[in-house]
Amino acid sequence: MSSAQIEIQLIASIVAIACAIPGTFLVLRKMAMISDAISHSILPGIVIGFFITQDLNSPLLIFLAAITGIITVVLVEKIQQTGLVKEDTAIGLVFPTLFSIGVILIAKNANDVHLDVDAVLLGELAFAPFDRFLISGYDMGPKSLWVIGTILIITLLLLWAFYKELKLSTFDAGLASALGFSPAILHYGLMTVSSVTTVGAFDAVGAILVVALMIAPAATAYLLTTNLKKMIALACFFGVLSALSGYWMAHWIDASIAGSITTMLGFIFFMVYLFAPSKGIIAVLYREKQQRKEVLLLTFLLHIKNHSEENERHVNHLNEHINWQKVKAQSVLDLATKNNMISIDNNIVSLTKKGEDFTSQAIDFIVTNEDSKIEHIKDDFFLFRG
Repeated sequence: MSSAQIEIQLIASIVAIACAIPGTFLVLRKMAMISDAISHSILPGIVIGFFITQDLNSPLLIFLAAITGIITVVLVEKIQQTGLVKEDTAIGLVFPTLFSIGVILIAKNANDVHLDVDAVLLGELAFAPFDRFLISGYDMGPKSLWVIGTILIITLLLLWAFYKELKLSTFDAGLASALGFSPAILHYGLMTVSSVTTVGAFDAVGAILVVALMIAPAATAYLLTTNLKKMIALACFFGVLSALSGYWMAHWIDASIAGSITTMLGFIFFMVYLFAPSKGIIAVLYREKQQRKEVLLLTFLLHIKNHSEENERHVNHLNEHINWQKVKAQSVLDLATKNNMISIDNNIVSLTKKGEDFTSQAIDFIVTNEDSKIEHIKDDFFLFRG
């Protein structure tokens, strides 16, 4: 493996971590699409910064891009606060306008400069190692690595300094305000970090991959944990995993690195979306199946409790009386037996002491309709744990 390959993977990994940290808070705040708006609308800031400095490497570009990102957020919120349109509509109004202004400025005034729409949108990691950072003629490594590395260090320091404040304002802005924190300052601080991270990654990966790296790893982690620290760590892990696997996928099939990384982000999210233990599709379908079993079991037990006649409690009569198919009736019988809710003697079904207690509590729940009681019933009687 060549040094260029190592540098490309290192840059991609650091970009993934730098994007995952603010991306986690954007996902939790239900502001995922604002990252897309920021990543496109900061283009005018970059262009204006270049017009002022005539230097693509000037820090002023990052500063003006961050300012433009904040202006984007303010405009979106002001339009939304009118009550005439929702947030997604406001985003759809603001960022195409600002992005189009940037495109016009490039087309009219920067045709002879390496500042074009394709480079901003798509980026190209393969070229990142060729743009070197030189100090007195000494090669310090890829410039992108220094830029995004510096941004990551600043982001980590800010996260360490304001973690509790960010956590509180994210989950309960009212309480944060009551305790003396300013949710507005924290909000715009987060937007500033997102803007700076986005523009810092432009040269290396482009706007599209920045959006994917901000949202997809955080969304994937959100399906696996409710712990904020674990969510940040998992988001960083999924981002790095996608960056490395995407690079080697691109190397194997000779395709775009950014496109391959984005593909891997989508693939990993899809796998977690299917197989996550609590929030995955398969887990949800399994719980729904168990809930249907609960209803069937409860119906069956109430039927037994309400009929003392042996003919009404005969095994062969149950599927006829409750209008169940034979297979369904047998599965409910097996479930009730496994949970020690019933006993069967000469094909006559009777409730056990446990079954009597369960149905009595179930009737109380039905009468009172208090949700807190149903989980208490399950814990007491260990349904579906056998």
